[in-house]
Amino acid sequence: MKRRHLMLSGLGLAGLPALAQAQGQTPPHAGHAPADPEAPVRGGTARIVVQEPPILTSAFITTMNIGMVSSKILEGLVSYDLDLKPVPALAQSWEVSADGLRITFHLRRNARWHDGQPFTSADVRFTLLEVSKKLHPFGRAVFANVTAVETPDPHSVTIVLSAPAPYLFNYINTYGAQILPRHIYEGTDILQNPANSAPIGTGPFRFKEWVRGSHVALERNADYWQEGKPYLDGILFRFIPDPVARSVALEAGEIDVTIGSLIPVTSLRRFSDARKYTINTEDGRFLASIFLAQINVRRPYLGDRRVRQALSHAIDRAALVRLVWQGYGKPATGPIPSSVSQYYARGNPQEFDPRRAEQLLDEAGYRRGADGRRFRINLVSGDGGSLESNRAGEFIKQAFARIGVDLELVVEDPAAFLRRVYTDADYDIMTSSLHRLPDPTLGVQRLYWTKNIIKGAPWTNGSGYSNPELDGIMEAAAGEGDVAKRKALITRWQEIAQEDSPILDLVELTWTTVSTARFRKERAQGDGMFAGLEDAWLAPAR
Repeated sequence: MKRRHLMLSGLGLAGLPALAQAQGQTPPHAGHAPADPEAPVRGGTARIVVQEPPILTSAFITTMNIGMVSSKILEGLVSYDLDLKPVPALAQSWEVSADGLRITFHLRRNARWHDGQPFTSADVRFTLLEVSKKLHPFGRAVFANVTAVETPDPHSVTIVLSAPAPYLFNYINTYGAQILPRHIYEGTDILQNPANSAPIGTGPFRFKEWVRGSHVALERNADYWQEGKPYLDGILFRFIPDPVARSVALEAGEIDVTIGSLIPVTSLRRFSDARKYTINTEDGRFLASIFLAQINVRRPYLGDRRVRQALSHAIDRAALVRLVWQGYGKPATGPIPSSVSQYYARGNPQEFDPRRAEQLLDEAGYRRGADGRRFRINLVSGDGGSLESNRAGEFIKQAFARIGVDLELVVEDPAAFLRRVYTDADYDIMTSSLHRLPDPTLGVQRLYWTKNIIKGAPWTNGSGYSNPELDGIMEAAAGEGDVAKRKALITRWQEIAQEDSPILDLVELTWTTVSTARFRKERAQGDGMFAGLEDAWLAPAR
């Protein structure tokens, strides 16, 4: 593998800070360096910066910062390589019946929960039926065809389907279907279980402590099912809210890695020296994320499809990528990103065309007034006030002003944003970065499906858009086993979504992990932001 693929994130530990010393953690690489500088090195504590998560399990919440931490403690049945093909994790092998209605997984026999209890098929059955299918934001779509989960023995589990679910294999990793211990959760209020904040998993690292506002500390699981791993003694997740402070800390050697684009793109040039740092752009392939503007179709003006099309025509996506994301991304052309090549439909009927935008607004009856304005709407930011999100809002404001639409920018904290959009529906347009995932049934259907208009449920159909024709197409695609027929359905799905424009897809995002060049990893992953890091190590300082 190329060197940059081996370096998922950077973990330089020269001068371990007082915080790590207080944890009883010792500097790595004491003694002699190995003869092979590329060989794994045991020991050391990785210092990784993340945004502080609300809980420490991804089993029923898809927020990225939760998954970045919890994936080291809890695991899924599979993980994904750089081509987004499933590779074994808790499931060491599997087979699918000829009719596509039965998927049988053969589980690890030597996996144990951190409290010593054996991991069995009963844990998988409980998680899929009681957690993933009922509580997970994507569960209504992902597991809609699951009618039963059979457990013929402790190490075999069979998912029984009412219709083929070709997308299911794209969402059973630690981010999409994280397996929970049945003996800890069964009979409890799953959403309020104390283990959500102090997880008991099967992963390479055990939970040690969570100091709110400061850090989460993990320690090596000596009984991990992969013999000889993990290489690291532990991981220290630090919370540094200010993006400028993160960059300074990385340069000063106080931290080792930032995941999930926590270093602003405007600061990435500071880490361009490949002898010192690695900028990994592969970790987020699995998410297939798009920065978008979602329109509340219930609101005045915005219920008219012509107005929504006009707003889309007003935005120069190529300029947005260049000026705001500094080239770390691609102009989006529709609801399915180009990285999902099997279903991607080329061409954008709502491409940048300000003259067409003006014509559509005139046709809709919203002509310019004496002051040159047509109407006023608001845009609510949903990315916690990140630098890129704020700059994108200013870019969109200027774009709309050129066609006579006055835009008020509103920045909310995450909790207030979710309430405003998904509970109160009190917004005109919102911007956020949402994941489309490797299959449209997983990450795209939820945003357009009438049945997914669920008050209070985040990251569902918050626009209030409903189209019975599109509902039928999406539901048919979810159960279509013929590849060619399914692709045709999804192509028509994209056409309708672009015609109706309840969502303006703007930028295909490139997630960046910035690290020191000392960090190595044996296996590159398309879902590397959620890697367990059992195969990660710290190379000796040069």
